[in-house]
Amino acid sequence: MTDTSLANPSPSAPAAGPVEGVAPLPHLGVIRVAGEDAANFLHGQLSQDFALLDMAHARLAALLNPKGRMLASFVGFKRAPDEVLLVCSRDLLAAALKRLSMFVLRAKARLSDASGDFLLHGLAGGAARALLPADAPPWTLAQSGEASVVALYPADGQPRALWLAPAGTPAPTGPVLDEESWHWSEVRSGIATLTAPLAEAFVPQMLNYESVGGVNFKKGCYPGQEVVARSQFRGAIKRRTYLAHAPSALAPGAEIFAADDAEQPVGLVVQSAARPGGGFDALVSLQIAAADKPLQVGGVALGLEPLPYALLEDI
Repeated sequence: MTDTSLANPSPSAPAAGPVEGVAPLPHLGVIRVAGEDAANFLHGQLSQDFALLDMAHARLAALLNPKGRMLASFVGFKRAPDEVLLVCSRDLLAAALKRLSMFVLRAKARLSDASGDFLLHGLAGGAARALLPADAPPWTLAQSGEASVVALYPADGQPRALWLAPAGTPAPTGPVLDEESWHWSEVRSGIATLTAPLAEAFVPQMLNYESVGGVNFKKGCYPGQEVVARSQFRGAIKRRTYLAHAPSALAPGAEIFAADDAEQPVGLVVQSAARPGGGFDALVSLQIAAADKPLQVGGVALGLEPLPYALLEDI
């Protein structure tokens, strides 16, 4: 495993407690893939193994262009043996649905925007713990009545989950959690969700996807697979995602510069959220060589913090 300690630590990040409760997730949408070939079709299009997907696990996966650049990211799972749901950023859903639909051809799979058919909530702390098996690892899938509950990566030690149920289902019980606090927990988990400003900006490893269950190197071909494999096995990974902190807001897609070079950007802000107690935390994709340099975004100092997980060296 790769050491994630930093030579450029954040000097100003205030302490903040972990989040707790239930948050609505209107920024996410759902693509439904139905039919007897649904899982096999997705297996040939996405970066993770869907052919062997069972009813007890979910998948983090990416849709790539032929150059290996991410067009969208998904949390995918089965609601039935012949139905897979893909949860993604709503601002990328239409383009991702159109792209996937181009390749259905003779496969027995029907794709549709099912966002209006389901409710989505994020669960943190006790609300997640109540609906997940004890010590459930990330990407475990559990059922709670009509709801599907996916274990996500924790944030600052707090369990987290994605809750999805048919429209009209009562919301899960727990303290109300505002959306901004949920977004902050997403950042603190270290798992990036691709949004429209960053479509085609990254190969999966630039977001650490191979280390958090987002890429399977043993499955068959899919669009962009050769580029992803070559990056992994020929030592071509030059950028990684890091946790960061800044005193002011950071916009997704904003360029990051080393303090001694205002001309050539060394990275991009992936996602950001206000940190309780002050400032903003972010996930940033950086040139590895720049991680030990003073950094700034729009003249504002950016400090890095250790990731909550280790990066894998060997696959």
